[in-house]
Amino acid sequence: QVQLVESGGGLVQAGGSLRLSCTASQSISAINAMGWYRQAPGKERELVARIFSGGGTIYADAVKGRFTISRDNAKITVYLQMNSLKPEDTAVYYCNVDQLKGWGARYDYWGQGIQVTVSS
Repeated sequence: QVQLVESGGGLVQAGGSLRLSCTASQSISAINAMGWYRQAPGKERELVARIFSGGGTIYADAVKGRFTISRDNAKITVYLQMNSLKPEDTAVYYCNVDQLKGWGARYDYWGQGIQVTVSS
């Protein structure tokens, strides 16, 4: 069973930076994309950033210009560099791997979530 293990969260002051990491416990074939989502209290989970197998990236409007997603295929790791953090970035951040299963099917792996708290 593949596990995604996140690290790097914590408490930071507004304007500060954090770097999240997410590593898969074993190789995952046919990865379409790796990404980060977040869920704040009382809100739905939302996309933060994704990086596709071809290297393309997408970002939520709220984080564009402040967050950068990257990946290390050899280490099966995805990173999220978060700069200029704001209190509204406070949330539980979840790592995601989107796997292609064939015949158009897909499967999502999820990490357990890691808390990021930005104080004002």
